[in-house]
Amino acid sequence: MQKMMSSRVIVVAVVVLLTSLAVSEGMSLRSMGVELHCRCIKTESKPIGRHIEKVELIPANSHCEETEVIATLKSTGLQVCLDPHAPWVKKVIQKILANKPQ
Repeated sequence: MQKMMSSRVIVVAVVVLLTSLAVSEGMSLRSMGVELHCRCIKTESKPIGRHIEKVELIPANSHCEETEVIATLKSTGLQVCLDPHAPWVKKVIQKILANKPQ
């Protein structure tokens, strides 16, 4: 009986340790700016070009298969995900890439 209790205690301790390591690793990656999933769940496809202050392009990677286009709005500072397949967004991306220093 006592041996079974000590086995349970060891199992619980290992689970707690592994959980805390996983949580702290996730936090440290997030604090370094590494996203562990796609940031955009829903995207906007209607033209909002005149309301945009800046645009951030996030290329597809191991955590997200889609290129993400995130616009910050001038008036509110709100971030909006743009549909990278919308024709007007494609033009914005081309303009950004054309102006990007090599």
